[in-house]
Amino acid sequence: MGMTARVLAVDAGNSKTDVAVVAADGTVLATARGGGFRPPVVGVEAAVDVLAEAVDTAFAAAGVTSVDHVSACLANADFPVEEERLAAALHARAWGTAVEVRNDTFAILRAGITEPRGVAVVCGAGINCVGMRPDGRTARFPAIGRISGDWGGGWGLAEEALWFAARAEDGRGEPTALARTLPAHFGRPTMLALIEALHLEQVPHARRHELTPVLFATAADGDPIARAIVDRLAGEVVTMATVALTRLELLEEETPVLLGGGVLAARHPRLSDGIRELLAVRAPKAVARVVTASPVLGAALLGLDRVGARTEVHEKVRAHFES
Repeated sequence: MGMTARVLAVDAGNSKTDVAVVAADGTVLATARGGGFRPPVVGVEAAVDVLAEAVDTAFAAAGVTSVDHVSACLANADFPVEEERLAAALHARAWGTAVEVRNDTFAILRAGITEPRGVAVVCGAGINCVGMRPDGRTARFPAIGRISGDWGGGWGLAEEALWFAARAEDGRGEPTALARTLPAHFGRPTMLALIEALHLEQVPHARRHELTPVLFATAADGDPIARAIVDRLAGEVVTMATVALTRLELLEEETPVLLGGGVLAARHPRLSDGIRELLAVRAPKAVARVVTASPVLGAALLGLDRVGARTEVHEKVRAHFES
């Protein structure tokens, strides 16, 4: 077909995987989608097998068997040792001459900026923050839950809302409308009934994420406890962003702070306003905006950064995904 396959971009999250094959001139030769990437659950090899299904589909559509560089942004690549193990596993598949693995948060960051310079805070099921500079310096957090000092994300918000609602109903805590709105979402009359249903798995554990939108709706209706939880999340987002900016010596420069993940992309007014108000005080030169571009675009741009592609190649790839 006359095209050289330059980069294989992989964005693999817990729920889905997107891949793209990019030619040397920036033409996106093929894309494909696969299942979730969960090495802690199924093991590294089985997780990479899931990636392989999507990669094989994309390679076949592109008419190639390998690329120059594999740029993989993967969930659960939280420590350098995990990145190294995953890079070795991908290299063994012989998809590309060179392989670079990063945490998937970097894909969201790079998708939202025109050069590798900025900070991203991602709040989906969990919460994470990364930053980068063109000179290769990065800032990041382990972001593996409470043991690494994290609070927030959809699961954390749901857990917090349940805690306050349970205590409100049984008298240990302050009154809150959450004691009514949370059980009502699942058709339960009381928090006690919801707690029992969750404990006995009559309501599947996976459905707890549904409580987060209920929390935001309750906050929007003026409930003080729900509003305080939302305000705490705004504080966490700004704290992570400010620390990353400080580490990268970007606090005194106009720098993009990108907000991604389902919770932040939903643009809940109280949360969005709270983040901007706190940033104006703690990082006044930060420019906050929500990322809407596909993360696989970020993985592709990181790959093109690594191989030294020209600006027009970057622009062509971005135009493909943003059209």
